[in-house]
Amino acid sequence: MRRNGEGRSAAASNIVRLAAVGAVAGVVVAGIVAPAVGGAGVGLVSATGELNISAQDLAEPPLAQVTIVQDRKGGEIARFYEEYREVVRLDEVADVMKTAIVSIEDDRFYEHGAIDLEGTIRAFARNLQAGGVSQGGSSITQQYVKQVLLNAAATDKERNNALAASYARKLNELRHAIAVEKKYTKDEILEKYLNIAYFGAGAYGVEAAAKRFFGVHAKALTLPQAATLAGAVQDPNATDPNLGRKQRELLLKRRNVVLGRMAELGRITPEEAAKAKAAKLGYKGTKLPGGCESSKYPYFCLYVRHEILSNPDFGSTTKARLAFLNRGGLTIKTTIDPAMQAAADRGIRKWVRASDDPVASEALVQPGTGAIKAMAASRPYGRSRARDEISYNLVADAAHGGAVGFQAGSTFKVFTLLNALGKGMKLDDGLTAGAGFRASGPAAFKNCKGQNIGDPNHTVTNDEGSPGWKTLRTGTWNSVNTFFMMLEQRVGLCDTVETARSLGIHRSDGRRLQEYETFTLGINEMDPVTVATAYAAIGARGRYCAPMAITRITDRNGRTTAYKPKCRQALDPEVADAAADVLSGVFTNGTMRSVGGIGRDAAGKTGTTDDYAAAWFAGFTPDLAGAVSIGDPRGSQEHKLNGVTIGGRSYGAVLGATLPGPIWKDTMIGALRHVPPTPFTPVNSERFGGCQDDCRPERSPTEDDGAVEDDGAAEDDGAANDEGAAEDVGADVTTGGDNRR
Repeated sequence: MRRNGEGRSAAASNIVRLAAVGAVAGVVVAGIVAPAVGGAGVGLVSATGELNISAQDLAEPPLAQVTIVQDRKGGEIARFYEEYREVVRLDEVADVMKTAIVSIEDDRFYEHGAIDLEGTIRAFARNLQAGGVSQGGSSITQQYVKQVLLNAAATDKERNNALAASYARKLNELRHAIAVEKKYTKDEILEKYLNIAYFGAGAYGVEAAAKRFFGVHAKALTLPQAATLAGAVQDPNATDPNLGRKQRELLLKRRNVVLGRMAELGRITPEEAAKAKAAKLGYKGTKLPGGCESSKYPYFCLYVRHEILSNPDFGSTTKARLAFLNRGGLTIKTTIDPAMQAAADRGIRKWVRASDDPVASEALVQPGTGAIKAMAASRPYGRSRARDEISYNLVADAAHGGAVGFQAGSTFKVFTLLNALGKGMKLDDGLTAGAGFRASGPAAFKNCKGQNIGDPNHTVTNDEGSPGWKTLRTGTWNSVNTFFMMLEQRVGLCDTVETARSLGIHRSDGRRLQEYETFTLGINEMDPVTVATAYAAIGARGRYCAPMAITRITDRNGRTTAYKPKCRQALDPEVADAAADVLSGVFTNGTMRSVGGIGRDAAGKTGTTDDYAAAWFAGFTPDLAGAVSIGDPRGSQEHKLNGVTIGGRSYGAVLGATLPGPIWKDTMIGALRHVPPTPFTPVNSERFGGCQDDCRPERSPTEDDGAVEDDGAAEDDGAANDEGAAEDVGADVTTGGDNRR
């Protein structure tokens, strides 16, 4: 088998056709090969009338080339490709490589026209003996034509036709070869052939092959290396050194054949040939770059890949988008920031190990642009259980390679707060929250379809949380379930849902949001990118920007397309300012007070779900937002976060401020180390200060006096209150050798 997979045919019917062609071969070939330069000669004119061998233009679609993905600073983070190929100019290929490939494949390449007379007659004679097409006799030009037709084939039938061992295919190649010889110089044809040929081991083109086989550029190939690659093109599958010892032995023999032919033609000396034959094969098997498993930022890499494959901006069909990505030879500039990514990786590694059953994941998003700056997780991406790898995108939604996510818990209370502020409530307006909340009837809550969905048979409780008077501030700081159920009922479930949607909130699994009365308690499964982007909008004074991973794409021809943030004003800026003011108190007076802030204006919200199934923290500054989740991917409802060991520490229960909060804090301090702090816009006290219609009633001894509660319980969909006023990160921890305080 030779010529990159050209097969043999022993069909008896070919003998007759062979003889017919042989009868006129001398006339046809003589016409085709003279004169040597410029393609077909005068003799061709008389022959074309008999066999219709006339020049036929060859459509040459662009070669599949590698797409390179870069971080925001231009550093390479991944490569995508269908065929690993790096196109080079002929002057970027070692002279010895050009000599080797011409010597073994078409030693009269620079002397003949579209086909080689001697080669064709020699092949003709051998084919007569074999009873079919056993030897191609193809010139390098004809081989280039075949590879173009093979690469352009869109169906199995077209691919089979391009490889068919038939004289019809040979004549078709010849017609195209005549046109190619007219169109290009010999050097141009050789350059094209060296870039299109397959050498084995997944390497297409001489540059990729030089790197794959020997770890060098094509320009630096030595004589033994060049002879090896020149030998490989004859049957790259049989001599693929990556497949094992047998294939390497065949490749070594083939290399020595090339060296012998080069010496026979006088293009190297016998001594040079002998010395090169004595050299070892030297195959390095340099790992092909690319793919998300080998990326420094695998989860972000997955996000970029799925963004291109699902976004109509990059092609009208999935097939077109896949070709655009894997064949386009693009340079994709992205938003990821290496320093911020490193901070996120460090923040997670400090608290959670890859071998832990629960996984932590985190996304950092820039307010005002939606640019994703980091995507990190406690487990590496891959398919090896032995290496604690996980095979989906932990940080993103299903549309970007993720899965179902985890319930977001009390991070969703923020949307009820925003709805209340947008409807005119002031910061000291409040409600008297009871120890339990039960809807008065089905009409107490309506979803966005206008359906009554109140559940008078279910009681939402605060567990250890104290009932009493709660303002928008203290109710948020203490994350009181019954307060938020009453608040959501007052301002409207549907309006709360729409507030969330306006900030890009959607379920990680792609299904519709669950619009039940406990929506405010975070019953919907989410992913960190979506939650971080919603919180970033508050940090940007209500300007929501869709998550953005790609800023610029440059195609193989140097044409660049820039992509701008897709933003809209989702919230009244002053409403966002007021919410930021309330949420900043979470660090000083609320559930994060024992963890503390980050040394600059910051706001956020803890989240712990029913029975500690998952835990979250989401927060923001005007410069950066982030969301951290932790849960067990085996099933968060079956594998709770109580009585667990994570990061070598034992926890009675994991709450929002136990692990996600500290991870967020450590990450943000590192990520913003060199970013000048931007302060929050002060709240409009005239609009939001004091109280209006829901002022504090006359105090009684049992009512909350505004001080921080110390509940220590978890918020859920009705079973427990949030972490109370402050979760002490050491309260439920036995150090196990870690003397953390």
